[in-house]
Amino acid sequence: MLLILLCLFIAVVVVQFLYYVVFFGKFSFAKPQTSTPKRVPISVIICAKNEEENVKNFVPLLAEQNYPDYEIVLIDDASSDETLEIFEAFEKQYSNVKLVKVENNEAFWGNKKFALTLGIKAAKNEYLLFTDADCYPKSNDWIKEMSAQFTQQKTIVLGYGAYEKIKNSFLNKIIRFETLLTATQYFSWAKLGKPYMGVGRNMAYKCEEFFKVRGFMDHMKIRSGDDDLFINQAANAKNTTVCYTPESFTFSKPKTTFKDWFTQKRRHVATAQHYKASDRTQLAIFYATQLLFLILPIILLAFQFQWIIVLSLIGFRYLFAWLSLGFAAGKLKEKDVMYWFPIIEIVLIFTQLNVFITNTFSKPVQWK
Repeated sequence: MLLILLCLFIAVVVVQFLYYVVFFGKFSFAKPQTSTPKRVPISVIICAKNEEENVKNFVPLLAEQNYPDYEIVLIDDASSDETLEIFEAFEKQYSNVKLVKVENNEAFWGNKKFALTLGIKAAKNEYLLFTDADCYPKSNDWIKEMSAQFTQQKTIVLGYGAYEKIKNSFLNKIIRFETLLTATQYFSWAKLGKPYMGVGRNMAYKCEEFFKVRGFMDHMKIRSGDDDLFINQAANAKNTTVCYTPESFTFSKPKTTFKDWFTQKRRHVATAQHYKASDRTQLAIFYATQLLFLILPIILLAFQFQWIIVLSLIGFRYLFAWLSLGFAAGKLKEKDVMYWFPIIEIVLIFTQLNVFITNTFSKPVQWK
């Protein structure tokens, strides 16, 4: 029995090596990205629901972008606070701002995808760039960097949506490590020709890609997933590329309590259940081997079975995982989280297990 467990543990480490070095290495060990500026007209689209403080602070940053031809489409999704009034003031202040007012209706009550659809239809330009109302670009060259990745064939661009750093917060490190790991995964698989998700905090695509798949219609009843479910459906090896230059990043404020973050994770995991079967499988294999990597050596070491081999495999696995994610963290400017890598990884693995168990017995509220 112990020999079988040892063989299984060796298999787990081999699979982890394939993920971290072969698959994730496609991004982790890639050269720094360069870009050639384009001058394609861009429509920046922001959908907001009760985000008065955020839009007041962040929309002016979008209006100061160093780009020759762009409009800002502001969508008020039936807000009950002062968001609409602030948007109306911006429309008067900036000549390139277009306002889309959404009223609740019985068929699409409070559905962000419905609001985004109206905004996309109202956009005058073919190339669309998305971020959330609680996000802001790292630099004035955000539009320039993201649009630079468009080509005649590459009509979907996946960017990096980072979270702000909060000093002396371990939860913040966990959140940013998970964001780093998630980005490493979707950037790598996109580079491998198997894109499966993106984040609405920072992505771009040509309008025709939206209408090719009938927009959000196939998953309109699922409240979340305007970003990852759309990419999962529309993206492929031919039409998708990535952008990870530091000037292309966006930032948003992270959750500050474990409860709020846990609720957010429950929604994300529930949405991922609607991915294509092949994408769900590769994600499940990765997580299963992460969990088994923690459990199997404990059993083997408890019985002192081939402990030298077990410890060597543990050291080898942490070495290649640390190196792979370390290089990715360097590209995404998240190096500080890697100092806590083993501890954060353990916390994250068991948090994910808790999420899966919780979601099995109760459905999360699908609101982003």
